[in-house]
Amino acid sequence: MSAVKLCLWYNKDAEEAAHFYAATFPDSHVDAVHRAPADFPDGKAGDVLTVEFTLLGLACIGLNGGPRFTHSEAFSFQVPTETQEETDRYWDAIISSGGQESRCGWCQDKWGLSWQITPNALTKAMAAGGDTARRAFTAMMPMTKIDIATIERAVAEQGDV
Repeated sequence: MSAVKLCLWYNKDAEEAAHFYAATFPDSHVDAVHRAPADFPDGKAGDVLTVEFTLLGLACIGLNGGPRFTHSEAFSFQVPTETQEETDRYWDAIISSGGQESRCGWCQDKWGLSWQITPNALTKAMAAGGDTARRAFTAMMPMTKIDIATIERAVAEQGDV
């Protein structure tokens, strides 16, 4: 295992976020919860300070650092999916738990982290380049959650869209 861990800053709910991710995504689990040994600027001794967790096989630490820093779409998790059911399951879990829809397969969880729920059909079409990529891209642009059947129909079209 790599010694590198991704540290994600939360206001006060790193433990709740870690448990949500563990319940939502495969190869995800909460590994340890550490409490503050003393008072700190945004918390008291005994409050949850850090949470070690694994998210889709990636080692992470959630830090309850307070409200100073917030997440932005400049950082996102891209989650590849094989089927519409898998796409829907992840998307719906994030949105229904207080998240927000965005565009082109992006959504944001209730803690402000951005997610790209990206079907492999879209990734493959974009990698093909040329007209195939253009048709897939054009089909994707008005979408919130990606609809695989629509992408596949666009890719299968001949000529101009």
